[in-house]
Amino acid sequence: MKIPANTSLDAPVRIDDELDLIASVIDLRDRDIIELGCGKAQLARNLLARWPGNRVVGLEVDARQHAQNVADPSPGLAFVHAGAQAIPFDDARFDLALMLKSLHHIPLPLIDRALDEAARVLRPGGLLYVSEPVFAGSLNEVIRLFNDEAQVRAAAQEALRRAEASARWEAAGEIWFETLVQFRDFDQFRQRMIDVSFAERRLDDATLAEVRRRFEPHMTPEGARFVRPMRVNLLRRRA
Repeated sequence: MKIPANTSLDAPVRIDDELDLIASVIDLRDRDIIELGCGKAQLARNLLARWPGNRVVGLEVDARQHAQNVADPSPGLAFVHAGAQAIPFDDARFDLALMLKSLHHIPLPLIDRALDEAARVLRPGGLLYVSEPVFAGSLNEVIRLFNDEAQVRAAAQEALRRAEASARWEAAGEIWFETLVQFRDFDQFRQRMIDVSFAERRLDDATLAEVRRRFEPHMTPEGARFVRPMRVNLLRRRA
């Protein structure tokens, strides 16, 4: 598998499709891949459309989202209802594990166990690709009004540092990048960021009004556009 050079935080690259970034640093031909926290599995579906020789498993802990995924099958893509802290597969089953904005959603006491589980199901030399949003930027300032993730994102990074120092993993690269996040209007923002099945958020009127007030200055005739800073950590499973 290809391994990237580190990219400086001072000059993060702009990425429109994270699948392009993954493909630039990892050989995606004929791989057994597991995505831990696949959500709607859009990246997995796009990956298989471009590299149909792969075999992908999408692990999703949210029962409603998992049911929606199962109802929309794709060739080469299987879905399993489970959390990353208890992956229901044998040891050394996969070549690559993906975690896209999902590590910080794992309950804090279980993050280290989830990374141990990822190591367990990877073959020696296999890679874990972890992409996490940085706690910064204008979109973050809107979202933190109802979902302040400072603690969980910091905990996710601390867990990655512990994993890199463990006997199971070695650090294989770090990349900083930026991605554009767009919303047609505040209603679409609310649908995508607030009214999500895995969170069950109920905002009071005052909080919702403050969120709208902070969101509205970003609106243009083409909608609201935000630049989200991201960090990728690549870990290689030791032999």
